[in-house]
Amino acid sequence: MVTTTGSNEFDVVVIGGGPAGYATALYGASAGLSVAVVEREKMGGTCLHRGCIPAKEFLETASVLRTVAGAKEFGVEAGQPVLDFSVSQGRKQKVVDTLYKGLVGLMKGRGIESFIGSGQLLGGGRVRVAGAEESVELTGRHVVLASGSVPRTIPGFDVDGTVVLTSDEVLSLEKEPASVAIIGGGAIGCEFASMFSDLGSQVTVLEALPTLLTGCDDDVVAVVNRSFRKRGIAVHTGVTVSGHSPNGSGTTVSFGDGESVTVDAVILSVGRRPLTEGLLADGSGVVIDERGFVQVDEHMRTSVEGVWAAGDVVNTPQLAHVGFAEGILVIKGILGEPTIPVEYGRVPWCIYCHPEVAFVGMSEGQARAAGIDVVVKKDPFGGNSRARIVGETDGLVKVVCEKSADGSAGRILGVHMVGPWVTEQLGQGYMAVNWEATPDEIAQFIQPHPTLSESFGETVMALTGRGLHLG
Repeated sequence: MVTTTGSNEFDVVVIGGGPAGYATALYGASAGLSVAVVEREKMGGTCLHRGCIPAKEFLETASVLRTVAGAKEFGVEAGQPVLDFSVSQGRKQKVVDTLYKGLVGLMKGRGIESFIGSGQLLGGGRVRVAGAEESVELTGRHVVLASGSVPRTIPGFDVDGTVVLTSDEVLSLEKEPASVAIIGGGAIGCEFASMFSDLGSQVTVLEALPTLLTGCDDDVVAVVNRSFRKRGIAVHTGVTVSGHSPNGSGTTVSFGDGESVTVDAVILSVGRRPLTEGLLADGSGVVIDERGFVQVDEHMRTSVEGVWAAGDVVNTPQLAHVGFAEGILVIKGILGEPTIPVEYGRVPWCIYCHPEVAFVGMSEGQARAAGIDVVVKKDPFGGNSRARIVGETDGLVKVVCEKSADGSAGRILGVHMVGPWVTEQLGQGYMAVNWEATPDEIAQFIQPHPTLSESFGETVMALTGRGLHLG
């Protein structure tokens, strides 16, 4: 299907309708550029249909189930809750469909033309759209490659959609598995582990690296590890998987030094790879590196004049909001406006497991490894009145600062949070790190009481040497 009413010549042709692609299109159209978007499936991409949005809907289901199960602690007798996963699936799809229709309407309202099919850069600003019924050739003064990514797999684990799953298949399950092995203990793996544990599955996490959530601050990881252990999630780090042996409706996964676990399902959460197969015709001139990523400079320009790339197809953090920022950067470059490259070491990260994780900037370990003397303060949520009220006291706020010549806390290098709703609290920390603020500056801001955000304010105040509750 092709949706178009004008000519096939545009200021900008975007290949890919995921976060990076539609952000590029919307921002460009708002600046008065004529824009076309080529998407092989549905606008919104993986994030909307098979990633961020449906995953967080199921995590919210898990949160509601957990809340109802603990309602008696608040004097509310609700009985033991029972999950109807089909209802959660239906709600998930309703959320996705509503957002999808809104996005399509927004793009149409901005005058963006949509082409459904696989886009391929031919060179010279030409893009071939291979649709189900016909092929169309578009021409753009600028072409933006934003074809996204797909789940990685590992040898010996052929995805069948029933026993061996990636995130694509997990989010379409009709029933939660009684037991599941999750291969990979990164952000996605920990979200799935937390979700299925709350939904009643017996969960085993198998991670090849020495720790869960590699890249997160050690104190944050310790809180997540402790929570998982208390909830009965089996975590094995520093182990590799060697294969699996199907047995009826499930399978036995072999790992480590002769160890194994028998489960109903295996979820592969070993990262994502760029989707560049078929993206470039011979002679396009665009360079792809050995890992399949499109090579770009800091302004998202490829090796070919007028061709740009953004989102998961380039080797930057695979986060939807990073794709948004890169898309905006591309359009500013096209318009000839001043551009500031994305500082990838200072982008916000949010992980929606229970307890939630959110951070920005350098961890304590990263700062010390870089040879930076630091001053660190931590404030556990156990002392926060709102956390006590809502009954979620596991976690902490940690602020890492560069040590000044006089030994005081200088520039804020990193803010790390784990605990209740921290994904909604990171904004202050993000601003502090990116403005290179000091605790003395940030401590001037008044935190409302009682709120969870007081823990950030208290931590920063303590770094000035004059904390109210934190020494």
